[in-house]
Amino acid sequence: MTRAMAVLTAVTVTVSAAAGPVRADADELGGYERQRLVWHTCQRGSADQVGAELDQAGATCTELTVPLDYARPSGRTITLALSRLAATDTTRRVGVLLLNTGGPGAPGMPDVLPIRQWMGDVGATFDLIGLDPRFVGRSTPLNCGWPTGTWTRSAGPDRATFDRLVAFERDLAARCARQNADLLPHVTTRNTARDMDLLRAVLSESKLSYLGYSYGTYLGAVYTQMFPERADRFVLDSAVDPASYGARVVREAGPANEVALRDWAAWAARHHDRYGLGRTGRQVLAVVDAIHAAAARRPLRVGQYRVDRQSLPYLLLNRLGDDRDETHADLAETVRVLRRAAASGSATPTASLADTMAFLFSGVESATGSVQAAILCGDVPVPRDPEEYWRDITQHRASEPRFGELTRAVSPCAFWPQQPRERPTVVHNAVPALIVQSTGDTRTIYRAGQAMHRALTGSRLLTLRNARIHGVFGNYGNTCVDGVVIAYLADGKLPTDDVDCVGTSSV
Repeated sequence: MTRAMAVLTAVTVTVSAAAGPVRADADELGGYERQRLVWHTCQRGSADQVGAELDQAGATCTELTVPLDYARPSGRTITLALSRLAATDTTRRVGVLLLNTGGPGAPGMPDVLPIRQWMGDVGATFDLIGLDPRFVGRSTPLNCGWPTGTWTRSAGPDRATFDRLVAFERDLAARCARQNADLLPHVTTRNTARDMDLLRAVLSESKLSYLGYSYGTYLGAVYTQMFPERADRFVLDSAVDPASYGARVVREAGPANEVALRDWAAWAARHHDRYGLGRTGRQVLAVVDAIHAAAARRPLRVGQYRVDRQSLPYLLLNRLGDDRDETHADLAETVRVLRRAAASGSATPTASLADTMAFLFSGVESATGSVQAAILCGDVPVPRDPEEYWRDITQHRASEPRFGELTRAVSPCAFWPQQPRERPTVVHNAVPALIVQSTGDTRTIYRAGQAMHRALTGSRLLTLRNARIHGVFGNYGNTCVDGVVIAYLADGKLPTDDVDCVGTSSV
């Protein structure tokens, strides 16, 4: 559901330096709760395509004022931007359905458009709200001035490349510290949950319904823990394990991606006449490994960019989250380009690959990676000794030969200027929720969804088997999953037991 790899567990770390829960006096927040929202058109200038599409669909937009620091509500304020597609079936109106499609750090304002379509007739019974969370998109945006759109890089094949990664991540953290020191302590999931509940109050709703994907499942779970009596119909799709959420959340995803790459290789072998990558899965994987070896010797020149051994795994893994033919074909074309660059010294990228490389190698989307890191680093502490990451990578090279050095790599959080202000949220409650998970998910692996199910004891787990997809409801088009989710949103009644649906993957 997000453009970049969802860097969504962590080892147990002592959090003695963290402060206790942030508290605010109810009277001080009362002024915020009584604010009047002024709804207006969404487009900002002729180049604002998202705003134009929202206006065309009949959405309206507004801004919500919230405290920067909930412990000091009378201090500095920030503004959050949101969109609304109002319920058109007013006689059966359920209430507000807030949307979050993950990241962390993905803008939410555009989400009302596809999700209204995915929901069918039941979508007309909700006011759909797309919120840009604090410091994301139009909501007092945070930008650290990074030379990349993501901090995700591989540690590479040896100690020298690992040391270069450490220097790279240290520099990214330092840039954030220099440019946003006053904001970083307040970039947290708990504060976003507080913003959500303040929005609920401003909208005069007694309860809030919610649909969250990927990181959005963690945000939704935190909300149920902080405001359990205010949660109505909650759908958590492609869930994280709330006990191991943090900057190392994909640490255990290496094996799932190794399996996904083998599955893709088998697909590519069946389409050898089109892509010429090999007639067996083993031959296709040999091509991939040869590209890795070539990139380790010398960066591959692809268009205006240089793909080295530390960026290559990202380009591959980023296309393994979906088992549909279109995504398989995109990866096959990517591998063809990279093989050409390895063999002849340069190659012209496909439009899709060029777009991904611009995200990876330029600062055009610096804000995306900046706020993602700020949220993860502000939520949960990580080990700060680079040697711990080196040992972890070394111990898993044999079992995760292509992706372990990426999923287990060090992040800017190891060098973040301060520890999280609050202790990580312990999620354990009986708030009803519907958790949706595919068995082949390569971002938030299946056992993460099972862990969320155990943490939310009143939940039901809706499993899509024989499928590899991150972000199932609506996005994947499985009629069984979509029907169960829509039925729950329509009547608020969870299935009596956990439910299995079956995908159509041929890999």
